[in-house]
Amino acid sequence: QVQLAESGGGLVQPGGSLRLSCAASTFSLRLYTLNWYRQTPGKQRELVASLPVTGRITYADSVKGRFTITRDMFTTVYLQMNSLKPEDTAVYYCNVRHSISERDYWGQGIQVTVSS
Repeated sequence: QVQLAESGGGLVQPGGSLRLSCAASTFSLRLYTLNWYRQTPGKQRELVASLPVTGRITYADSVKGRFTITRDMFTTVYLQMNSLKPEDTAVYYCNVRHSISERDYWGQGIQVTVSS
């Protein structure tokens, strides 16, 4: 069982930046695909950024050039969000998926609000 804890959300003005962090309660995320999703009321959860074990990082078209997903060497995933827009307002979720077992784990979600 892997537990994930997001932090770094909050209220920011349009054009501002935030960095979300996701800390995992496991020894290493080396064999996991790392994802950030977001969801707004009444809409399906949207994949924002994905960092696979091997291969290319992918982003939703709506955030390309503004958001960056990274990881540290062990157990933390980040989402750097720049040039934020009101339409980026959502609850953001960290997700990790084991590359062999495909076991899935989710964080509890963190609110990001972009408003003046």
